[in-house]
Amino acid sequence: MKEFRISTDIREMDVDLVHEYLSKQSYWAKGRGKEEVIKSMENSICFAVFNGNAQIGFARLVTDYVVFAWLMDVFVIDEFKNKGVGRFLMDYIMNLPEIKEVNGFGLRTIDAHGFYMKYGFHQISEPETWMQKIS
Repeated sequence: MKEFRISTDIREMDVDLVHEYLSKQSYWAKGRGKEEVIKSMENSICFAVFNGNAQIGFARLVTDYVVFAWLMDVFVIDEFKNKGVGRFLMDYIMNLPEIKEVNGFGLRTIDAHGFYMKYGFHQISEPETWMQKIS
């Protein structure tokens, strides 16, 4: 994956690309405003995948580094899907030393269960103990 690199520097990221993908192409964030995207990025650890100077993928992580980590807004633009970019991004995130010992790591997906299972994710055990509040 020499042609790809990952940055966690938000100043380097293409906010317009992230907003465009999330608000218009993703199934989970349709209609999310640009200000909301920026605020979510500012309050997360963000990861951008670059091919040269062009951003081709993104993910963000919210964590307290001890009890929980939540992975969100993971995407690779269509032109680079099925070329190992998603694996490259997930390998990078899951091997961060500062999150190796986090107790619980979560995410939501409707179509990529098999992909995330390769990284140790599985259906929630004891779902009767989980609650959520959706605004």
